[in-house]
Amino acid sequence: MKCPYCNHPETRVVDSRESDDLASTRRRRECEKCEKRYTTYERVEDIDLSIVKKDGRREPFDRKKLAMGLMRACEKREISTEQVERIVDEVERELRNMDTTEIPSSVVGSLVMKKLKTLDKVAYIRFASVYKSFDDLESFEKELKSLLKK
Repeated sequence: MKCPYCNHPETRVVDSRESDDLASTRRRRECEKCEKRYTTYERVEDIDLSIVKKDGRREPFDRKKLAMGLMRACEKREISTEQVERIVDEVERELRNMDTTEIPSSVVGSLVMKKLKTLDKVAYIRFASVYKSFDDLESFEKELKSLLKK
């Protein structure tokens, strides 16, 4: 690690700590030449996930896009931003634990629907209507009936 002040290549670690969320390691370093101290953070590089769309296109997994879809489904419902973020975190964690980095969009949609079903039935139906592309009232009615049975 080069010193950011004098570019000397030799530094030593003075202190090392795990972050609160255990996602990174904070290190205090000292340059052996100019003796100035600075902080670095070390973290594991995230694995890039690709979402395979119905038409075969691939696009990178986007937490923001998922959160926006959830926010639209949860609009005017008593669902907090924290609850939406928790769902996004859980879905991303489950996707990253899969054996592949190329995940069909149907898998993402199913995970989200499963989580919404337990959280809020109206938000679930809103999300399902977009995700399942209801073409007519009968499709919508069928989904409602299956929801009411459970």
